[in-house]
Amino acid sequence: MERNTQQRKAIVNVIDAEQRPLSVQEILDLATHECPGLGIATVYRNVRALVEDNKLIVVELPGGIVLYEKPGVHHHHHFACTSCQKVFDVFDCGLNLQAILPSGFRLDSHEILLSGSCDKCMHK
Repeated sequence: MERNTQQRKAIVNVIDAEQRPLSVQEILDLATHECPGLGIATVYRNVRALVEDNKLIVVELPGGIVLYEKPGVHHHHHFACTSCQKVFDVFDCGLNLQAILPSGFRLDSHEILLSGSCDKCMHK
């Protein structure tokens, strides 16, 4: 059963507005503007519930980084800014990875993480 609290609304609004994968800390930082007093435990609890309700999906990146984004986005990769640490969606894949697999292997999925500087950091 989904509870539609002020805290959950603030969390969902942040995820909708940012339109990129977010960490729990980013969600907390952004959602406290709409819901002062929001705590990290409440964000974790609501994010966990949203994942269980299939309203968020988990994005696991190298180094144990866990982010959350909305489901339903077609196959895509991610770009991590090494300056601000934000992660962005990259929608063009264009890779023929099957061509580089060893003979007889089958590719089920892949995740590519690009890194560098985002537009905002480049213009600082």
